[in-house]
Amino acid sequence: MWRIDEVFDSPDSEPSDLIQHVEQRSKKQKRYMYLLLALTVILAVFSMGLGSSKSLNFWVIVKIIFGIDEPTSIQSNILVNIRLPRVLMAIFAGAALATAGTLMQGSLGNPLVSPLTLGVASGASLGAALAIILGFSVIDFGFEDNEFLSNIFPDTILVINTFIFSLIVVFIVIKLGELRGVSAESYILVGIAITFINGAIVESLVYFATPQQLAQLTHWSFGSVRRPDLETVLFVGSILILLYPSLIKYSWDLNTLAIGGDDFAISTGVNPARLRKKILIISAFATSIIIAFTGLIGFVGLAAPHIARLIIGNDYRKLVPSSALIGALLVLAADTIGGTLFSPVVLPVGIMLSIIGGPFFLYLLLSKRSGAHD
Repeated sequence: MWRIDEVFDSPDSEPSDLIQHVEQRSKKQKRYMYLLLALTVILAVFSMGLGSSKSLNFWVIVKIIFGIDEPTSIQSNILVNIRLPRVLMAIFAGAALATAGTLMQGSLGNPLVSPLTLGVASGASLGAALAIILGFSVIDFGFEDNEFLSNIFPDTILVINTFIFSLIVVFIVIKLGELRGVSAESYILVGIAITFINGAIVESLVYFATPQQLAQLTHWSFGSVRRPDLETVLFVGSILILLYPSLIKYSWDLNTLAIGGDDFAISTGVNPARLRKKILIISAFATSIIIAFTGLIGFVGLAAPHIARLIIGNDYRKLVPSSALIGALLVLAADTIGGTLFSPVVLPVGIMLSIIGGPFFLYLLLSKRSGAHD
């Protein structure tokens, strides 16, 4: 379990030194957070200036934002229908997955936990496979008869199945974890087992899939922020914004859990078992909303919290929003590179995150380990 890292070299530190150190550290953390926010905004504007249209480069976008130039009808159409939804979805997806990963790692006390390793990804894959290969929908909302809802959910069966099956898997993990014993290890072990079971079912379905169905399922599994239109992105963003205060409020409880484990948390009035269940449910809900529309986007929920800890520290009051900003930066950067590296061919963001993120995360782990030995 991580500790709140307000550690001093001298045991004889005066209270005034302690207060001054905490204040300086808090100011430093805030500067880092403002820097992350500025980098996210700059990268978002830069990303919106990239594309096949030469009349919409970075400087043109800046002039349009500050009201120096008026966009033409063609430029407005490109911005509103193509580039803005992509950038916003990248920000929402990265922030949601990173926040969910931070909360899950903190509540379970395991640095290798992420929204996808606890079975959310396997549930989404199973739902997508059932929708694409068998045409099975767990719930029929009749969206095809509603013009507004059909615009938000163009791939109705696929979106509903991935969302519902992701949540079903998490509820199964929670219930089986309770039967085994309400501990962090129980949830992790059950999540791994459920992932293998769902993987076997998906592979069995793939064996009987047609080439077209297999291609569609493979394309979905790559993960992409370029699929949703603006209406869908605003719908997803509105839900996540309303959900975010519920995610932030657990920061204090996670701090007590990080300081002294379950026993200390109980002594301060925090119920660790109830806290873990609430965090797993709300984190799974946020993750399911994202992957239902984008497909599988890995690495962010695992790596963003670690990067944030190296920069900010272990105080969850600042770690959670910092992880969200880093997650948004990672997804934005991956999508931007994937769209320009082999242009006009666009590499899905899920592939780019694996290519960039894997070696980078390995470097972080090795550098941190070598620093500990020095």
